[in-house]
Amino acid sequence: MKKDIHPTYNPTLKAKCACGAEYEVGTTLSELNLEICADCHPFYTGNEKILDTAGRVEKFKMRRVAAEEAKKNAPKPKPKVKKKEEEEESK
Repeated sequence: MKKDIHPTYNPTLKAKCACGAEYEVGTTLSELNLEICADCHPFYTGNEKILDTAGRVEKFKMRRVAAEEAKKNAPKPKPKVKKKEEEEESK
C-alpha cells in the first residue's frame, strides 16, 4: 500500500442520532451524526404511518371494493355455440 494516501480509520467512533441514541462504529470520518436510526425508524419501531394528504389511500381502497363488487355482480358470459355452417366448414 502507498503511504499517506489512505484516510485514518477510527475503530471506535460514536455515531449520534437525532433521537439521542449513540452507536459505536468504525469509520474514516471524524464525526458521524445520523438523522434516523433503528431505535427511531418507524419500520423498526412499529409506528409506521402512511402520510396521505390527498386521500389517495382511501380512494384506492374505495376503487378496490367497487371493483370486487362489480366482479361479483357481473353477468357470467354464455358459452359460445358453433353454428351448423362453421361445423361443416371445419370438417
